[in-house]
Amino acid sequence: MSDRITPCLWFDGKAEEAMTFYTSIFKNSKIGHIMYYGEAGPGPKGSVLSVTFELDGQPFMALNGGPLFTFSPATSFFVKCQTQAEVDEYWEKLSAGGETQQCGWLRDRYGVSWQIVPAVLGGLLQDRDAEKAAGVMRAMLQMEKLDIAKLKEAHAQG
Repeated sequence: MSDRITPCLWFDGKAEEAMTFYTSIFKNSKIGHIMYYGEAGPGPKGSVLSVTFELDGQPFMALNGGPLFTFSPATSFFVKCQTQAEVDEYWEKLSAGGETQQCGWLRDRYGVSWQIVPAVLGGLLQDRDAEKAAGVMRAMLQMEKLDIAKLKEAHAQG
């Protein structure tokens, strides 16, 4: 994967902690570099300025930029899951200390928004049979963590 475009996440002193948390959750992840503030600041000399890491091959940067900016659900990370076990694992780990929300969304302990979504959902929602697609939508709107079996059942019942 190219690192030409890399999401940069702004934290208030928690960049290294968040990097460690995220890399513990996603397979094929690794910690990159840690850069520290020097004499020029603006943070305390020796404290973490920024970190780089990869989550399942996707490069990220995290910056300790202070309290000026916070995260918003307007930007989220979409995690496509092949099985219910994957949905369950990511949901449990990422929502720990955070909050769960409707339709597979959650906000983690750092305020970052994630969508934990079964790979089959797009196909179910785009079915040419509008009633089947609508049934899936109605079922999804009743869920926080998405349940593949229930979504498929709603699709079958149309």
